[in-house]
Amino acid sequence: MAMGGRARGVASKLRRISAGCEIAPHWWFRRLLTTDLRSRLVELIPGEQERLKKLKKEHGSVPLGQTTVDMAIGGMRGIKGMLWETSLLDPEEGIRFRGLSIPECQEKLPAAVSDGEPIPEGLFWLLVTGEVPSKEQAATLTKDWASRSDIPGHVYDVVNALPSNAHPMTQLTAGVMALQTDSEFQKAYEKGIHKSKFWEPVYEDSMNLIARLPGLASYIYQRTYHGGKLIESNKSLDYGANFAHMLGFKEPKMHELMRLYLTIHSDHEGGNVSAHTVRLVGSALSDPYLSFAAGMNGLAGPLHGLANQEVLRWINEAVEAIGADASKEKLTKYVKDTLNSGKVVPGYGHAVLRKTDPRYTCQREFALKHLPDDPIFKMVSNLYEVVPDILLETGKVKNPWPNVDAHSGVLLQYFGLTEENYYTVLFGVSRALGVLAQLVWDRALGLPIERPKSMTMEWLENYCKKQTVTAKKK
Repeated sequence: MAMGGRARGVASKLRRISAGCEIAPHWWFRRLLTTDLRSRLVELIPGEQERLKKLKKEHGSVPLGQTTVDMAIGGMRGIKGMLWETSLLDPEEGIRFRGLSIPECQEKLPAAVSDGEPIPEGLFWLLVTGEVPSKEQAATLTKDWASRSDIPGHVYDVVNALPSNAHPMTQLTAGVMALQTDSEFQKAYEKGIHKSKFWEPVYEDSMNLIARLPGLASYIYQRTYHGGKLIESNKSLDYGANFAHMLGFKEPKMHELMRLYLTIHSDHEGGNVSAHTVRLVGSALSDPYLSFAAGMNGLAGPLHGLANQEVLRWINEAVEAIGADASKEKLTKYVKDTLNSGKVVPGYGHAVLRKTDPRYTCQREFALKHLPDDPIFKMVSNLYEVVPDILLETGKVKNPWPNVDAHSGVLLQYFGLTEENYYTVLFGVSRALGVLAQLVWDRALGLPIERPKSMTMEWLENYCKKQTVTAKKK
């Protein structure tokens, strides 16, 4: 069964077995009984290695499409040139994690409370294995991460060496680099580990890094905004709830929001800046700490991870200018004035998506459930009704629909996390789940170092001239 369809296949097979229509082989039950993620990986890797060999042998020369000059000079958008197993982004459907849409993840993945949001542990198991985990499997991850979560003292020393007003992303990257001194991959590589075993220390590094990120990130939050107090981890809580707890939030609804936030921001294909950077740096056999730190530097860019805080600032400016209860007519004028001043409406449009981002939709549903009367949420809802039509009228926008950033900042602000500069750190903690799950598979599959071909403008000009001459001769 293809990796992308494994999650749906488990549920279907269970139904057939329960109905007495099928007898399951022993190995199939074994995968449900395996609660240790590493053990499950050991079972899965040989089959996926053979699958990749077969794909390369039988279809290695099949073209995936045409590359144009526009693609080469336009950020390589649309070029199909990367294997990324953990998620796939469809322009019409949005993101699918191992074949499951966000609503399907909300339905199938384990939750901490009845009818609640998925816990990040369940999503990570899905991303790594392609299988929907049981509650027991997810709970094992919770315990495993808790056991790995202690942060060495020198990491705090490195972060404390920075001014407390340093950008939180600067502090995060410095902290991750300080954690690198514990890299299992570096130690194993220096001892001459065989390349077939590279994935094992990469897995250990990835698990350790994911486990320690909430503690590091929460400490950065406390030292930057709340005088440096350190809130101890509550190891009885799941990953998302414990992160919210260490940030200082006790409200169960905030714990639910953190579970949702960490789940939906975890992965978005491999071509975005942060994911591709982790893949690129990791392809040089840099360990997960070095690779993830590089990706976080990309995430810190205004065109990538800073977008959600830009949205919130724009909304707050709109509230100050026309009021939170502004009519749609006033809101329409404000949006048009923004565009006429040469600015963009942040939170609308996406490089790939051509419909409303399902990550926006699930956050909207969360707001309707937990904060339906909040005036800022009402403004966001009104923007949803007026902005797309205005953008379409310009004739310049292919996708006028809201993306994930159009909503996340508003939810965080409602529950008291109002420090906008910190929002990208939350994004980074979440993104670790996707990029590190894929990095483990990069090493398990033996993927090579990346080395695409670059060109000069002169080369492109000469090439295009030759193509034009050739076409005329025909």
